Amino acid sequence: MSFKEISATELESYLKTTTNDPLLLDVREPWEYQKCSLDKSVLVPMRQIPSALNELDPDRETIVICHHGIRSRSVASYLASNEFSNVINLTGGIDAWAKYVDLSMETY
Repeated sequence: MSFKEISATELESYLKTTTNDPLLLDVREPWEYQKCSLDKSVLVPMRQIPSALNELDPDRETIVICHHGIRSRSVASYLASNEFSNVINLTGGIDAWAKYVDLSMETY
């Protein structure tokens, strides 16, 4: 199994045009999520992913988000190896979103 990668600007365009209802899965820590997050994203810290696996839909498009795209890439790989069929990693993470899409978003 594998997963796809998407840039912040590609994700912005995709979210504006898709009729899908992707899960925006933020795998950062709660303190990071409180600083900044994408609308409609769901926080499940990386360390909690294995125990939350049964609560996630393996057939739902899942876009994984973290700070710079490293943790989310690991989680995307983990999800794909657990039979999740449509996993996408946000390259550059929320930091890239703040730099290229929403310049008003707080960075850290």
